[in-house]
Amino acid sequence: MTTRAADLHAAEDAGLLARLERMAIRHDVAHLGRTVVWRRFGEGTPLVLLHGGHGNWMHWVRNIEALAARHTLWIADMPGFGDSDTLAGDDHAPDRLDRLVQALMATLDHLVGEDSEVAIAGFSFGALVAAHMAVRRPRITRLALLGPAGHGGPRRQGQPMQDWRIDDEDEKRRRLRHNLLALMLHDEGLADGLAMAVHEQACKATRFRSRAISRQASLGDALAAYGGPTLLMWGEHDVTAVPVEVAQQLACGANHRDWCVIPAAGHWVQFERWQEVNPMLLRWFSEAGQR
Repeated sequence: MTTRAADLHAAEDAGLLARLERMAIRHDVAHLGRTVVWRRFGEGTPLVLLHGGHGNWMHWVRNIEALAARHTLWIADMPGFGDSDTLAGDDHAPDRLDRLVQALMATLDHLVGEDSEVAIAGFSFGALVAAHMAVRRPRITRLALLGPAGHGGPRRQGQPMQDWRIDDEDEKRRRLRHNLLALMLHDEGLADGLAMAVHEQACKATRFRSRAISRQASLGDALAAYGGPTLLMWGEHDVTAVPVEVAQQLACGANHRDWCVIPAAGHWVQFERWQEVNPMLLRWFSEAGQR
């Protein structure tokens, strides 16, 4: 890429983030003395988007405008992430997932009404949270789970993560980029300014301890208890799972669950292959409300 092309690309990235910030209607909702921040976009049937671990609402940066053309998007910074407050209590408390789910449900119901039907798309740890919300909250019409955590199967991450919590800013960014490629993206060329801006900001603001929860095998039981239409999606090179094996495990014999693997994509599939993922999500949620 030439210097001029790189400059134009950087300007487009900055413009996208600024445009989304202007589009967002922010809602700060109190729950048990803490605040959960939601952002609303678009108009249409309600669709909740939940980010991954070490993430925030910008995990959906390449999907918001397409999905908002048909849906009212409700995008959370989950408790302990992004702009939302940290949950009360011990960071490693065994009930922290339950309390996170309860905080999201209570604040979402405050915004849309507890009798409202909503659909949910969740990414990574957020996909596991979405499944647990679907068990506990009535009137969840459909789920789409992208690179879902909580499957309990093998992972295939080849590169260890590097500690980026250091003072040297250049080395910090190098390590953050290493982690972005080790876990999130398959195409090194997409570890660009936009991906790095989202990744760095989200990592620095993460306080919730999600790793141990993500490694437990609770997703299958949650989906069985939910019983509603569910789309499972992975990138072909997702290092957090062996996609076909997990898909067959979770969807075998369940005709209300569909699954797909997106070629040439890593874990952050909705960012890396947004051109394919956005139309798929729009098709899937166009039938929201049908059970």
